[in-house]
Amino acid sequence: MDNPSQILELAHERAKQNQIAYAGLLTPQETFAVLQNNPEAILVDVRSRAELELVGRVPQSTHIEWAFYPGMVANPDFATQLQANIDKGLTVIFMCRTGGRSHNAAVLAQQLGYQKAYNMVEGFEGEANSLKQRTLINGWRHAGLPWTN
Repeated sequence: MDNPSQILELAHERAKQNQIAYAGLLTPQETFAVLQNNPEAILVDVRSRAELELVGRVPQSTHIEWAFYPGMVANPDFATQLQANIDKGLTVIFMCRTGGRSHNAAVLAQQLGYQKAYNMVEGFEGEANSLKQRTLINGWRHAGLPWTN
């Protein structure tokens, strides 16, 4: 499915099913399709700078740290940075390592008036297997979507 409107409607239905207030839940593949076919869509990577440098990044994504490494200390300026850099009329898709911080960012964005705030479930690396290895089960990288070191 490459139609952004259909994808976003499906994401909205997932949010309703999960009783989530923000606009929707997208898979990495759906996120990529929306980004490719909707010029009003933007991907906001909320991982730490260290994660970007050590694990990789998605080309053309915007980076606003939710928390800082080491210690994962909350970024007190996240809301200010989001509002200064991202127009509230855009379709904003948040991504982190596995979908947790991006969920929190989407919740905050919705509270700030972003009506089209989405969370990319699975994240960049996806869930860990029994050996605590990532990128082998799901996530952006596992899906074979574009990324760079």
